[in-house]
Amino acid sequence: MSGIGLWLNIGMMAALCTFIMVGLPVMFILTGCAMVFGGLGIAFGVFDHFLLGALAQRIFGTMTSETLIAIPLFVFMGMMLERSRIAPDLLEAMGRLFGKMNGGLAISVTVVGALLGASAGVVGATVVTMGLIALPAMMRHRYDPAFATGSICAAGTLGQIIPPATVMVVLGEVLASAYQQAQLSQGLFSIQTISVGDLYAGAMIPSLVLTALYMIYQAVLCWWKPSIGPAVPPDEAGNVSLATLVEVLVAPIVLLVAILGSTLAGIATPTESAAVGAIGALLLAGLRAGKGSPAPIHLANAAALLLVVLRSFFDLRLGRQEAPLADQLALVAAAVLTLVLAWGILVSLSRTFRDGILGPTSHATMSVTAMIFGTLIGATLFSLVFRGLGGDDVVRSVLEAMPGGKYGALFLVMLIVFLLGFPLDFTEIVIIVVPITGPVLMQMGIDPIWFGVLLALNLQTSFLTPPLGPTLFYIQGVLPPGVTSQDVYRGIIPFVMIQIIALALVVLFPLSATWLPSVLL
Repeated sequence: MSGIGLWLNIGMMAALCTFIMVGLPVMFILTGCAMVFGGLGIAFGVFDHFLLGALAQRIFGTMTSETLIAIPLFVFMGMMLERSRIAPDLLEAMGRLFGKMNGGLAISVTVVGALLGASAGVVGATVVTMGLIALPAMMRHRYDPAFATGSICAAGTLGQIIPPATVMVVLGEVLASAYQQAQLSQGLFSIQTISVGDLYAGAMIPSLVLTALYMIYQAVLCWWKPSIGPAVPPDEAGNVSLATLVEVLVAPIVLLVAILGSTLAGIATPTESAAVGAIGALLLAGLRAGKGSPAPIHLANAAALLLVVLRSFFDLRLGRQEAPLADQLALVAAAVLTLVLAWGILVSLSRTFRDGILGPTSHATMSVTAMIFGTLIGATLFSLVFRGLGGDDVVRSVLEAMPGGKYGALFLVMLIVFLLGFPLDFTEIVIIVVPITGPVLMQMGIDPIWFGVLLALNLQTSFLTPPLGPTLFYIQGVLPPGVTSQDVYRGIIPFVMIQIIALALVVLFPLSATWLPSVLL
């Protein structure tokens, strides 16, 4: 590549990093840098402007991607669950269940954080919600402020790694494209693919191990030093009935099992699973909203379950000229069940609208989805110009020159991702970094699923690390009197060390991320 092209590439990356640190919106930074440096490349004769002709086709492909349709569905599910007041009930029930043991409230926060993270996947919302609800209770029962805030911050970030998470959908789509490009660059035309389901399966074991490590640390520390997390007195803790546990736990767990199970079993695509999650969250919110009878919601849930059973035993395809009598009767039953399900959905929509839940949820879903897709479009233009200026050769030369071969290159990329985790969101980092570095790493022999899980764990660690971890700023906005920022920074350090241990385990044992996908998918 020419010297001018090299300097334009360097200037492009320098401008990107500079404006990111200034705090400008990433979608505008990506688009602006691409336009300015693409124009300079055309002026100096080092960039072929005909490459921009591929931009419209790439954007159209992104906007019509069936996998990416799952993003607004998952965002809607998370927002609806967040506004349906599930978190307070979960925290109260778990607090009563574990509160009588040392560190019980902290363990409760971790369990609820894992459930909310898996269902909502919105780190900021989860941390703030648990900070508002759990932190005052922990302070009231004389918990160490550092231990309490550290537990809440760590639990709140579990949504980055526990599937199904919205960021996994974006990561899966970008990784699949990078993996395809890597194989084409190697002259392979019998291309293997990876899917969002592969990433879900790959992240399952590491996420469960990480959650277990959190809980073991909390239990052992409070057993060793009870004053850090004293048990709640029995007269204050009260008892939690089996019926209450079933009420607060069964619905979220069944919803998550339906989403993950259908994806991992190959019954449904991630987009179809996301639709199941969105409808399930809507029905759950409708059950908890308003003062009407729960019968329509229960009947809708039963209808959905019976539809799945019917589909398992009968062929419900429409338009067949000759269908057996049993299939025809099953089709009639399926039509009736569909009407019952539609009735339950309409009732839920009406109730959530009257309670002021549906409007804000839809607005937040639209805003988050627009941000993600706007960033994807900006990153597409940025990547096109960066490659047109010869950026691929620069990245490949730098990574191949790293000592340690592919592992040295992987370490450099992970270090860059870790540092970017301070000013940027997960989605923005994935969209920027993976298309540039992913194809090179995969050409060097890095497994794409392993790489994706390492990325998720690494960014989760970055989100927690002082002094710039975003999670630390989220919780500082809801600190009660007597709890300081120093407590937050002091309390998060042990959990950062646990994160590093979990990351090291996945590095040392790649099968922890690659074994389950190979078995299930």
